[in-house]
Amino acid sequence: MKKSLALVAGVAALLLAAATVRSLAADENVTITGEGKCAKCSLKETKECQNVIQTEKDGRTITYYLADNEASKPFHKQVCEQAKKVTATGTVKQVNGKMELAAIKIEEAK
Repeated sequence: MKKSLALVAGVAALLLAAATVRSLAADENVTITGEGKCAKCSLKETKECQNVIQTEKDGRTITYYLADNEASKPFHKQVCEQAKKVTATGTVKQVNGKMELAAIKIEEAK
């Protein structure tokens, strides 16, 4: 009985370790280039201003909502009234069915 319990605990520990490694790999930085816009002023999707980047992939428009952080706040003035081509680097995750980019760097694309 003790051997069976030890075996089950060992397998559970391995599965937990594998899940942790997989989730850490998902937090890798990605670079996205697209149209920087305001979700409120340009897209009419939110009640408050929020940066988004829209890209085209396989004929579909993908909208990345930028997390409200030190990188995205100062950049909002540049895209609130008028869309601009931007490049952003950060981590992407899905939040409430939407893609969210926690940017660490945003700049106007050249």
